[in-house]
Amino acid sequence: MTRKVARGLWAVLLTTAVMSTAGACSDDGGGASTKASEAASAAASAASRGSDVVASATAAAGEKLRGFKNGVNAKHDVKLGAVSTDHDGRATSKITVTNGTDSPKSYAVQVTFRDANGNLLDMVVVTIDDVGPKSSKDAIARSNRKLSGAVKVDVGMALRH
Repeated sequence: MTRKVARGLWAVLLTTAVMSTAGACSDDGGGASTKASEAASAAASAASRGSDVVASATAAAGEKLRGFKNGVNAKHDVKLGAVSTDHDGRATSKITVTNGTDSPKSYAVQVTFRDANGNLLDMVVVTIDDVGPKSSKDAIARSNRKLSGAVKVDVGMALRH
């Protein structure tokens, strides 16, 4: 479980305790058990949203790579820069691809964002078109959502065509 999901789960559990106490004293017809049940549902929803986001990002990345026809492994052509955070709180990393061939090539680079323990936080695929022969070209990998804590990036897959 990621730290963000764990923090969210703890916050919901704390809210459950507070709501249960407040619900027992309320006159609105909603008993403590109703409030606790609602909060428990919110906790389960918060926990599943974290994994749903990663599953959705993984599916989208896989679909984008499948659309990149006749690609050859080019992981050795890719370098990633340090992780930073943009103005929206999303993790970013500079991608540099180097085309060592004698003709222009396009690349699809799968970048994974992981926490300090190696847990997958997010995944994106960045396409870099028309990299000249014996040339390099840069792009930016940007997470699909805000990521917190120590974030690392690595190249999951890179295809060239």
